[in-house]
Amino acid sequence: MEWLADLVSGFLRLSALLLIFALGTAILYTAYLYWVDVHQTKHAIRRNYPVIGRFRYIFEHLGEFFRQYFFAMDREELPFNRAQRSWVYRAAKNLDSTVAFGSTRSLNQAGEVIFLNGLFPVMEEDALPPATITFGEGYARQPFSTNTIFNISGMSFGALSVPAIKALSKGARKAGIWLNTGEGALSPFHLEGGCDLIFQLGTAKYGVRKDDATLDEEKLKTVAAHDQVRMFEIKLSQGAKPGKGGILPAAKVTNLIASTRGIPEGQASNSPNGHVDIRNIDELLDMVQRVRNITGKPTGFKVVVGNSQWLDEICQIIQRRGLEYAPDFITVDSADGGTGAAPQALMDFVGLPLKRSLPLVVDKLTEYGLRERIRVIASGKLINPSDVASALCVGADMAVSARGFMFALGCIQALQCNKNTCPTGITTHNPELQKGLDPTNKSNRVAHYVKNMVHEVEVIAHSCGVSEPRQLRRRHAHVIDGNGIPKPMLELYPEVTNRARAAQALAETEEATTDN
Repeated sequence: MEWLADLVSGFLRLSALLLIFALGTAILYTAYLYWVDVHQTKHAIRRNYPVIGRFRYIFEHLGEFFRQYFFAMDREELPFNRAQRSWVYRAAKNLDSTVAFGSTRSLNQAGEVIFLNGLFPVMEEDALPPATITFGEGYARQPFSTNTIFNISGMSFGALSVPAIKALSKGARKAGIWLNTGEGALSPFHLEGGCDLIFQLGTAKYGVRKDDATLDEEKLKTVAAHDQVRMFEIKLSQGAKPGKGGILPAAKVTNLIASTRGIPEGQASNSPNGHVDIRNIDELLDMVQRVRNITGKPTGFKVVVGNSQWLDEICQIIQRRGLEYAPDFITVDSADGGTGAAPQALMDFVGLPLKRSLPLVVDKLTEYGLRERIRVIASGKLINPSDVASALCVGADMAVSARGFMFALGCIQALQCNKNTCPTGITTHNPELQKGLDPTNKSNRVAHYVKNMVHEVEVIAHSCGVSEPRQLRRRHAHVIDGNGIPKPMLELYPEVTNRARAAQALAETEEATTDN
């Protein structure tokens, strides 16, 4: 057994030597870091606290992850708290979404919506599916009809990975909803799943542009030739960065994305702040009609409302020029909407949130008698049933969501969308990270998310005493005021009357009075 003793002895000596070497190397490296920190002039913390000061940056980086899992309460985090995300995860996995004991949600938080249950809720046998609505009826050669109340908002190929686009496309088909392409052009992966598509024309007009960023009609006709492309959306602004064009970092501009968009590979894709050929409302309406005439399909625009004076102007111009110039829909995006990359100044401080902008748009269209002509789509942080039901109460025809569907795909809110390092493979083009996202499995989660979302919105509607979600009105909800007291939504957003109808009613009343 001497050989075994010699082997053990040799192993211990080698281990001791390696340990001494490792300790010596660590001491030398620490001394080197100390010397560097003392002599550098960029960072005061490192200069005053050599070596130890470096841990600040490590902890700062790890802090967001520790807060998410260990320290934040269920309803504390932003942009989405754990309770919001957990509902989406359960819905996407088709798990039981019931909870026990009592709500963890504060019922006196200003701005929150409370729905008013009716004395006699709708019985299951009396419930109806969401009503069908039509876009562009009487104005587009190929109007689009749908009964969906929840669809996938614009997320471009580039911002999202190939497997993510595939999963969304397949999942949208299974759920019977549409997928908005985002501003990054139409890719084969959007078409692969066979779902209805909304083609978005961003300020750079990727996929349908000339070299000067104006519209190429022949390319537009090619896109419109796809039967799956049902409508076109002109993107004027986006919730997270109103006044700024799309930003795709150079690290995410792969050869495939570059060829799809028609831009150089490996260079950052920065869209113009606005459309070069849309600089006023008349030009906007001209572009809407132009796209609709070329494609034969309903056309609208997406906007973040800030200064709202343009709402009166656009309604007045439509009345003057005729309803054929009106957009078939307006997508109202919230200032707290999401993005893959945006300047923080715009993300935090510019634009109106949906709670203010949506009633503004709905009421102006109603006031000018255009509400039946122009559909309204709500967008921005609408990931839970209460969010969608609230938007329907205010007056939206339907809601769309982007980040909700990212959560359905498995997003963990790592906040790495702009760095090509997304750990779940959703917003990265790193093949090693993408392999964790299986399009077939995730497409099922997308479909489950939609099914459970619609079901729970219907649960709210039936509790309020209406047969289907599109019958929800402002009278069915209260909003918590600054004192924590529920106030009628109608008090906060009074319903307006159609000017023309009001004038006609007044004239008829005066005529009847005169006759008497």
